[in-house]
Amino acid sequence: MNRFRVDGKVAVVTGGARGLGAVIAETLVEAGAKVVVTDVLAEEGARTVAKLGANAIFLRHDVTQEAEWEAVLATAVQRFGRLDILVNNAGIEITRLFADIPLEEFNRTMAVNSTGVFLGIKHAIRTMRPGGACGQGGTIINLSSVSGLMGSVGLGSYCASKGAVRLMTKAAAVECARLGYGIRVNSVHPAVVKTDMGTGLINDYVSLGLFPDAATAEQAFATAQPLGLGLPQDIASGVCYLASEASRWMTGNELVLDGGLMAS
Repeated sequence: MNRFRVDGKVAVVTGGARGLGAVIAETLVEAGAKVVVTDVLAEEGARTVAKLGANAIFLRHDVTQEAEWEAVLATAVQRFGRLDILVNNAGIEITRLFADIPLEEFNRTMAVNSTGVFLGIKHAIRTMRPGGACGQGGTIINLSSVSGLMGSVGLGSYCASKGAVRLMTKAAAVECARLGYGIRVNSVHPAVVKTDMGTGLINDYVSLGLFPDAATAEQAFATAQPLGLGLPQDIASGVCYLASEASRWMTGNELVLDGGLMAS
C-alpha cells in the first residue's frame, strides 16, 4: 500500500485556494507530499495553506502568464528541493448558449483552461526532464472534464477548452515517453461534483431556462450519474493515485470519475 503514497514528493496544485483544488492539496499532504498551492485568490489561498501546516505554501499565480509559471516552479524547487507532481487544476466554467457567447468570453475560457495547462506542461517538462532544474522525472495531472469527452448544452466554450486539455495530455504523454524524460502525463475527467463550480453550473442551467428551479436541475444531474453527484474527495483520491507509483505504467490516459455517467 506504500505505492499509493507520495512521501517525500513535491507537488504544485494550481487553482488550489478552494473547492476541488484545496481538497486535492490536502489529500496530497496527507499522503506525504509537500505542496505548493497556487491561485489568483490570495486570501483564500493563504487560509487554505494555514490549515495544511508546514508542508504547504501558497503563491499567487495567474496560469495564463508564462513568467508567473517560471517563477512558481522555480520557487517550488528552491523551497522544497525538487518538483515531482504538477496538478493543472485551475479552471473556469461559464454557461452560455453558443449563439450568445461573446468572443472575449470564449477566449478567456480557452486562456485559463487550455493555455494555462499548456504553460504548465511546458514548464514542468523543462523542470523535470533530464538536464532540468530537477531532472528526476515526475507526473503531470491535467484536470479535464466529462465535457472534454462529450457535448453539453450551454458549455460550448468549456467543452472546447477541456477537449483541448484531453488531447494535449496525450501528445505530451507520448512525447515524454518517446524521448525518455521519465514524465507521465494523464488527464482526469470529473462529472458534476458538489463544489461551488458544480452549484454554479446547476444555477446557470436554471438561469438559461433549461430547468424550472435548482432542485429540479440538481435532481436531473444526479439521475444522469447513476451513483449520484460526486464529492471533491472522489476526484482528489484519483489525482493522488496518478501522482503515486501505483500508476507508474499509466500515461496518456483518461481517468473518468463520473459516477457512471458515460456508461449509461
